[in-house]
Amino acid sequence: MQRIDLGEVEYDVASKDMRGWVEERVEGKAEDRLFLLSHPPVITYGPRTVLDDLPAEAAAIPTVQVDRGGYATYHGPGQLVGYLVIDLHQRGPVDIVRWLENGLIEALGSLGFPLVRRDTPKGASSLVGVWTEDGRKLCSIGMRIRRGVTSHGFSVNVDPDMTVFHTFTSCGLDDVTMVSLAELAAEQGLTAPTDADVRDAIANSLGAR
Repeated sequence: MQRIDLGEVEYDVASKDMRGWVEERVEGKAEDRLFLLSHPPVITYGPRTVLDDLPAEAAAIPTVQVDRGGYATYHGPGQLVGYLVIDLHQRGPVDIVRWLENGLIEALGSLGFPLVRRDTPKGASSLVGVWTEDGRKLCSIGMRIRRGVTSHGFSVNVDPDMTVFHTFTSCGLDDVTMVSLAELAAEQGLTAPTDADVRDAIANSLGAR
């Protein structure tokens, strides 16, 4: 898988580009790719999101409905976003979401942060993502699969403005507490990892070069 590092990209620009990346993969013009980037402040939400989960208009953060799984989530400076464009036909049967959860857990564990995935009880809101052992959520995952090719991906709270998460219901979970690597590092008396540290760890764990 090819690693492609980008800087801050407007969400609508990345969304348009992603459709092109998917077409290139479907047509065999590109290999599997991992795009690493960040966005200016925006809240994105999937089609199943309850509108009451979104922030009040006074929050002044743009909201965008997107064609991925999952509910409302925040993207902004200090958060690493990863978009995966992978041809599942080439990989054979695989639970791509569990593969991604385990890859993120391995990557961030290598930086000193013990994390876990959680199974979703029947009938409950999805617990897909990566969590601390005491039940706080660090990484959100929302993917789309069409014609056997994935798009969208994950976000990791490295050191964003965490107060934004208090203005809306994140991931459809009323009682979720979102956390950042910077906060976890402070709790453990560690030096917070840089964006570059996190990019490298995730790329290595997912096999992107």
